[in-house]
Amino acid sequence: MSSTGALVIVELDPHDDATFAAWHDVYATAERHDLDAAATVWQVEELRAMMQHPGSYAWSGGWVGRLDGEVVASGWMRTPLLDNPELAEAAVHVLPGHRRRGLGTAMLDVVESAAAARGRRVVNGLVGWPSSVASDGRGASGPSFARARGYELALTEVQSELRLPVDEQVLAGLADEAARAHPAYTLRSWVGPVPDDLVEGWAELTSSLATEAPIGELGLEPEVVSVEVVREREAGIARQGRTKYNTVALSASGEMVAYTDLATTVHEPGRAYQWGTLVRRAHRGHRLGLAVKVANLRLLQHERPDVVRLTTYNADVNTHMLGVNQALGFRPVAWLGDFQKRLG
Repeated sequence: MSSTGALVIVELDPHDDATFAAWHDVYATAERHDLDAAATVWQVEELRAMMQHPGSYAWSGGWVGRLDGEVVASGWMRTPLLDNPELAEAAVHVLPGHRRRGLGTAMLDVVESAAAARGRRVVNGLVGWPSSVASDGRGASGPSFARARGYELALTEVQSELRLPVDEQVLAGLADEAARAHPAYTLRSWVGPVPDDLVEGWAELTSSLATEAPIGELGLEPEVVSVEVVREREAGIARQGRTKYNTVALSASGEMVAYTDLATTVHEPGRAYQWGTLVRRAHRGHRLGLAVKVANLRLLQHERPDVVRLTTYNADVNTHMLGVNQALGFRPVAWLGDFQKRLG
């Protein structure tokens, strides 16, 4: 337990339903205050499932800050366990009515101390701000707080949204345009877990997303992902109430050379989130990024006509993928900054 003034900070017990709900409410309220309709909030059931069932590839934990018994601040941290041994991912939130009183700083001190105790020397934090603010976040509350605590902006991402459904004629035209550039490749789409005959290629390809996609100054290492980790993550996704929709491109030899995946959740009807999209470097220039995204969007619209909103993030320097999204009809709605600090 830690306290600063009247703020009392304790580690979160993910099995304490009432406290967990209050902790989540601080996070969700703060995000929606800062981003309004553009906020992308993890649902309480999703976070609870993740934190109650720690896996072999990552650990995550939280902290609760109370004033006079009321939960007004929250902290969260995730540390990879199989790779990036110096890295911790962190988030701190304070209820809007309690800001500018040092509560966020007190919570961040606790989170950073916990990261250091776990041998972590680099802390990354994601901070969102409205599209009406400049791309560097100057003047927005989240980036201002991060910079005041010694964090530097390492990568700026564009948050974009697509209203569904996209007209089938538009998708067919884009698919035909892309197909002319990759006659030697085939596409496969499916819902849910990766088929057994594709899982090894999936594990290899998706593990390189963190370093093959534009990462600015983040300095990440490739993820260590095996078939066992893929299946472990899929079990976690099921516990969270999520369903994944996936499309891959295969070369003439059967090598998986491109993929894209998105997810829906039973806890947030009508909305889907784009996850990863990647084309191997040696196979770029064949419109495979567009091809897999169009095929996956067709799959989603066929399987889930109730979904009307799709959210995605792309590095602002990734002009190619931003162009693909623009062709599909995505429009920017907010910014997301990857802020980084080296401890000690």
